[in-house]
Amino acid sequence: MQQPNSNFLEQSKNWIFNQWERLRSRALGFYAQYPRWAIAGLVAGGLGILGFLSVLLIAGLVYVEALGPVPGYPELQAISNHNASEVYSEDGVLLGKYYVENRINADFEEISPDLINALVATEDARFFEHSGIDVRAAARVLVKSILLMDESSGGGSTLSQQLAKNLYPRQEYLVLSMVVNKMREMLIARRLEHAYAKEELLRLYLNTVSFGEGIFGIKVAAQRFFNKSPEALNLEEAAVLVGMLKATTYYSPVRHPENALRRRNIVLGQMVRYGYLGAEVKDSLVQLPLVADYRPEGHNKGLATYFREHLRHELSGLLEGYTKPDGTPYNLYTDGLRIYTSLDARLQRYAEEAVQEEMAKVQENFYEDWKKGTPWGSNEVLERAVRKSDRYQDLKARGVSEEKIEAIFQQPVPMTVFSWKNGEEEREMSPLDSVKYYLTMLNAGFLAADPSTGMIKAWVGGIDHKYFQYDHVFAKRQVGSTFKPVVYATALQGGMLPCEYTYNRQVAYAKYDNWSPRNADGAYEGVYSMEGALSNSVNTVTVEIMMRSGIDSVRQLGRAMGIESHIPAVPSISLGAVEASLYEMTKVYGTFANRGRRPEWHYLDRIETADGEVLVTFERPNPRRFPRVLEEPQADMMIRMLESVVDSGTARKLRYHYGLYNDIAGKTGTTQNQSDGWFVGFNPKLVAGAWVGGSWPQVHFRTLYRGQASSTALPIYGSFMRKVYRDKAYKSVRYARFSAPADTVSALMQCPPYLEEMPILAVHEDGYYYFEDNRSLFGRLLDQPYKDEQGRVINVPPRQAGESDEAYVQRVRAYQSQLQERELRREKRKTFWSNLLFGEGEEGKNDQTDEKEQKPTTGYKYYDRNNEQ
Repeated sequence: MQQPNSNFLEQSKNWIFNQWERLRSRALGFYAQYPRWAIAGLVAGGLGILGFLSVLLIAGLVYVEALGPVPGYPELQAISNHNASEVYSEDGVLLGKYYVENRINADFEEISPDLINALVATEDARFFEHSGIDVRAAARVLVKSILLMDESSGGGSTLSQQLAKNLYPRQEYLVLSMVVNKMREMLIARRLEHAYAKEELLRLYLNTVSFGEGIFGIKVAAQRFFNKSPEALNLEEAAVLVGMLKATTYYSPVRHPENALRRRNIVLGQMVRYGYLGAEVKDSLVQLPLVADYRPEGHNKGLATYFREHLRHELSGLLEGYTKPDGTPYNLYTDGLRIYTSLDARLQRYAEEAVQEEMAKVQENFYEDWKKGTPWGSNEVLERAVRKSDRYQDLKARGVSEEKIEAIFQQPVPMTVFSWKNGEEEREMSPLDSVKYYLTMLNAGFLAADPSTGMIKAWVGGIDHKYFQYDHVFAKRQVGSTFKPVVYATALQGGMLPCEYTYNRQVAYAKYDNWSPRNADGAYEGVYSMEGALSNSVNTVTVEIMMRSGIDSVRQLGRAMGIESHIPAVPSISLGAVEASLYEMTKVYGTFANRGRRPEWHYLDRIETADGEVLVTFERPNPRRFPRVLEEPQADMMIRMLESVVDSGTARKLRYHYGLYNDIAGKTGTTQNQSDGWFVGFNPKLVAGAWVGGSWPQVHFRTLYRGQASSTALPIYGSFMRKVYRDKAYKSVRYARFSAPADTVSALMQCPPYLEEMPILAVHEDGYYYFEDNRSLFGRLLDQPYKDEQGRVINVPPRQAGESDEAYVQRVRAYQSQLQERELRREKRKTFWSNLLFGEGEEGKNDQTDEKEQKPTTGYKYYDRNNEQ
């Protein structure tokens, strides 16, 4: 008996044979009727079969890695994107980043659900249904992209395949590039689907995808275009960012807002189509305008660019001593470190705004000053600037001759240059004109710190980091009169009293090649107290005081107060012939603010890993351990003198123009030819310094009126402090008060800043000095110099360089003794001739009686230098 299976097989064979015969007869009939179409069909079918077999062959070669390595599961499970390291201010504000790729990874919980829905609806509607390959889309890709080699067809890649392409960029395989890369991406996508859950794949995708402008990942994109975190994005903002993925530049909400708006509405329509959004909601959203909050960033953009660059160099060295758990060193640009600093973001912003606002005005004044002539003086400076330019250096390295280089520098070319009006602008100018242009561009530096703690709060190294990358916080330039307080503090340390008067006279110092300092106003008359000379920045008096104190003593104190730069052993240092930086000079003035204790500047707190673990902590300085450089009474005297600079001296503009009527002390400084302008000011809570000048010292203002420090550097400080005062968050800074000095210190300061003549210092037989006043320990000096009975002024010899208190006292006593002896001889001669000619009369008796009974009046106080009473 025949088996049923045999019957079934026989029937199947017969059915197949019949069907084949039918097809063959139809084909032969079609061929007989349409021979050309039949041949074309056979060829197309053959090619299709051949193509299909070729695809299968290529897929096999990709699978076995014959055409290059394909990541396996262990590698895919250990995916780690390059993650930018972040720099934070003390108040938690992101200042900037260090990166190869500008990316900060976001967790899935940080991503808005609207963003996920918009992404899936627009890029891969069946994402939650497939396993890495969408069959329908793959068929379209097979026909269009692979068989027809149409690279622009697109539309077939799932999110997993796009992620594979982002993680492992396509490679070149000549004519087979499209086929091989598509097969490779499909294989990687399948493996990714097995290695990760769908939510993890979405997180990886959104952290990997590019949004243009050199930024990667949704976290950076949300911050860049809307100043928000990803979870805070609203629906229409999420739609804009998803829409950008089709073409990041063309659909940029900043560069092409109309395109971005149109694309946003398409994304919202896709969300309606796939059930993620109601039609009514979509209709209301498409009516909304596109509103971006663009926050550009980069190595040359954002807050504290100069500080971040300085920190970058420091961190590169610091990280060499720390390794990751796998033993490899940490990478500042890829490991997502978090660096915490002492900077205050608001103060930093105020500082940068002050520099921008005031330097634009200073630059305009500079151009006004040089309507005629060249600011750099000689052609030698211009030639040196040309040789230092990048263009010249590049041409020279390529072996171009000097004649050819000169011709190139004369030829106008299109270029982008810095401009105060627009930030930058396109111009056509020759490279030589470009060098001249930048030679006339002034720059600035600014540093602010809390002297009581040593924390640096604001750091501005220049006017624009993109075009001027030299950090002027560390630039060493002549400091001018800002060094004078060091001279006066040295004098106080040496025992000189603040009310000792010094002649304002031009002197040639033979020991120093007859060097003869001059005053800026050309006036040489009267005498000044220390406060009067400092507040009015009288050069001749300052030099004389330094000569008394000793050059080496001044140098020693300058170093002790924070100047690490070389201080030459020449008398001109008293007028600021010292090259130092803002970093150093703010420390000097911070010493005054701390009543004699020198602060230690600090700006780096700690470094954390991407997981939040503390890698290294940098201990903040202990204010109690700040070294004492000046005694409190000496520092208090200096504070009072520097307050007078602001109240009535060269910095009084802070009061009447900027409205800063709280406790402020400081000093201006203008160097020779108005090349550098300085101002350093302080109160107990904040010390800040500003410098203004050209990139080359030979570039300077033409007139003192426009080029003095009160017109260049002081306005930056004034503008900054005005912004700080107006911010209620800084009430502690605004209302900070200097500590009240001791009564004895206040008494020592009670004297007129200027007198037309040297005041009296009278010595009586009891050995004491008498000053006509009753309000201070050794008396206020009279507004009018003391006169004897005949109305003659009794002058005091000036103190000599290096002369001690005791020696000075003895010399004054000897001088007064000589005066008394001379007066006594004169009186004896008068009496002798009077007796001889007229005989002794009543008038002579009365004179003698008055002389014997003469005593110091009750309006006199006394002071013995050797025994204070």
